Amino acid sequence: MADLTHFDAEGRAQMVDVSEKAVTARVAVARGAVVMRPETLALVTEGRAKKGDVLGVARLAGIMGAKRCADLIPLCHPLPITRVNLDLEPDPALPGIRLRAEVRTTGQTGVEMEALTAVSVAALTVYDMLKAAEKSMRITDIDIALKDGGKSGRYEAE
Repeated sequence: MADLTHFDAEGRAQMVDVSEKAVTARVAVARGAVVMRPETLALVTEGRAKKGDVLGVARLAGIMGAKRCADLIPLCHPLPITRVNLDLEPDPALPGIRLRAEVRTTGQTGVEMEALTAVSVAALTVYDMLKAAEKSMRITDIDIALKDGGKSGRYEAE
């Protein structure tokens, strides 16, 4: 377990010590999708969802999720997030909603977990707001598309 930084030499969970890391600008982009029937997507695009503005509420929920990441993931550091941008785009070809979160900070550790949390919470909110119309929706393909900053440098998904 020596290669996994969240475990000590005895295999016990630990919060990573970032005190010696340089403070750098950091960014992470996560993405995901909520797949649904075309009729359910039409409720969103035509503004007919009974619970209201699905994309607006999900966007706010995702932003709030990113800000609360350290409260949800036990070994995450609380970070001074400087930006959360969340895009939710209806995609008739899916059919469903594509989600993309960009999170930025200037700090000693990255914001990948915050970006993943933003997408996850936004996707769960889409599901919650539309579940009365369709319980078979699927939340899929949540991953990191990009991370940059810090010692490990830049990563871009294929």
